[in-house]
Amino acid sequence: MGGDEWWQTGPYQRDPAAAFRQAQAEELAKDSHGFEGRTIEELWEDEGWIEYILTGGTGTVLDQVHMVAATHTEDPTHSDWGPFMRPLTEEEIRAWCSSGQPTYAEWHDALTFDRLPFPGRACGNCTVLYRDGQPAQIGYWGTTAD
Repeated sequence: MGGDEWWQTGPYQRDPAAAFRQAQAEELAKDSHGFEGRTIEELWEDEGWIEYILTGGTGTVLDQVHMVAATHTEDPTHSDWGPFMRPLTEEEIRAWCSSGQPTYAEWHDALTFDRLPFPGRACGNCTVLYRDGQPAQIGYWGTTAD
């Protein structure tokens, strides 16, 4: 099996890790995937949840444990510290968006037309998306672990 690609948006916050946690909380409120009444932190302490994620996942921001730095260089696959979400570096953003301030449409087109690669299995990436020159939301995309 090769993992399924997914993408979604979430609310913007200046702190990317806080925005990621908010996106996870909102996604969990929509669908707990049969793990009712738990926080994202509690889920990642549950062996049943971990097995669920690593053998199929949700295809959402719930598939990552936490956010790492954009410059994180370790192999971002499932381990004691992952799977995790990684923001793009400015250089990575400019490779597909010369302004460095991608809109939702530019991000969506880059994903759709393979100008923006999906990360490897069990990984996620994110970037700020702009509207009228201002940060408006965060785009998340990844590949499930299965």
